Amino acid sequence: MTGAHVIGRWIRDRARATPDRVAIDDDGRLVTFAELEDASDRFAAAFLERGLSRGDRVATLTGSTPEHVAVFFACAKTGLTLLPLSWRLSPAELRYQLDDAEPSVFLVDEEHDELAAATGHGFERLEEPRPGVRPSDVAVADEDGLLLVYTSGTTGKPKGALLTHANCFWTNLGFDLTTGISQDDVVLQVLPQFHVGGWNVQALLAWWKGATVVLERQFDPERALRLIEEKRVTTMMGVPATYLFLAQEPGFAGADLSSLRRAVVGGAPMPEALLETWAARGIAIVQGYGLTEAAPNVLCLPPEDAVRKLGFAGKPYCFVEVRLSSEEELQVHGPNVFPGYWRNPQATADAFTEDGWLRTGDIAERDEEGFYRIKGRLKDMYISGGENVYPAEVEAVLHEHPSVTDAAVVGVPDERWGEVGAAFVVADGVTDEQLLEWCAGRLARFKVPRSVRFIGEIPRNGMGKVQKQELRETEVAP
Repeated sequence: MTGAHVIGRWIRDRARATPDRVAIDDDGRLVTFAELEDASDRFAAAFLERGLSRGDRVATLTGSTPEHVAVFFACAKTGLTLLPLSWRLSPAELRYQLDDAEPSVFLVDEEHDELAAATGHGFERLEEPRPGVRPSDVAVADEDGLLLVYTSGTTGKPKGALLTHANCFWTNLGFDLTTGISQDDVVLQVLPQFHVGGWNVQALLAWWKGATVVLERQFDPERALRLIEEKRVTTMMGVPATYLFLAQEPGFAGADLSSLRRAVVGGAPMPEALLETWAARGIAIVQGYGLTEAAPNVLCLPPEDAVRKLGFAGKPYCFVEVRLSSEEELQVHGPNVFPGYWRNPQATADAFTEDGWLRTGDIAERDEEGFYRIKGRLKDMYISGGENVYPAEVEAVLHEHPSVTDAAVVGVPDERWGEVGAAFVVADGVTDEQLLEWCAGRLARFKVPRSVRFIGEIPRNGMGKVQKQELRETEVAP
């Protein structure tokens, strides 16, 4: 490894410094840093023996496991690119990503054998190789690809965002300097490892610093509350839905959360009412904002400002620059920003401004202190009677109603106004007329939804983001 910022160094250095510290707690199975280093070496040697070379892709279809972490570090040591596939996708969706990325190896855990077989691609079991020789050294550069993460594909075909070693190095260093992790932290990792947040928001930093990660295959709110108490979890990260589901658990009010010093949220704007629910339990959620193409960290609201600036996403992380365009689109520049989409020069060109800033597609505002608030998606914005309406603002008002547990708003065609809002709500003990009246008392008339539809569950993708296109199609269907 020749690059100054290559990630394979992290586990090698940590295993040398603190070999016996616990790196991973996998449902009571404790894996030390020395054991993780050894397992990643064995995977690295096996990849090289098979003829894989720098730049080749290694695809995986697995839950979050120590073996998957070892594969990640093996790729980091050998210049290979990890393609972590989502087990929540359909066979056709997985087939598209496999066809597009053309991996040299496709590793699958036993639980997902049937799904992998349905893709039509050959695969093999994700198991640690037998003990063998240490892998030969490979010249890995900072600019080499490390992660190939496909965007959620809420519109059009998913695109593979290629993240380099340098992208991951700088985003983790910036995170540490803003709201860091110490070697004594216990991190509850519930985000799936097919998402960049499953690596670059707390997990990799924890292993760099020598902390312990309580690794969960998937998120279960009842179990998560129990783990916080049993494992004395000190910090965690989730999307708004993570904290919503935890707060809705019957045992939330009485759960022992005394060890939890820091909880980070990202992926979507956090409803202020939900932030207040957690604040009432003595936990100030650290609001953050990011996107896959920025590896993903962009904005962060540190704990000392969490209450005073409730609802804001914060200021840029260290090494990150942001600006607002004439359309109020948030744009990003820095060493964390990806070089482009995999084999898609047109999409890459569209993702950047002429002077090289990443276009996020998110609308934001900046206050006089330099704090940013995310107002909504540029593509989610709809125009009603000539006025811009940002769904996130309307959703926040709906979330404040005591009977509402979840809500999403989309713009739908209207002959008179061009577009109007349609609200989808999960609630008990309230009528649509009452919710419309609630909104009318808190929003400008043009922002009040035209209709309210009660549903059992808001559809979300694998990272908890609302599938608004699905709701929109439901509303406009004949």
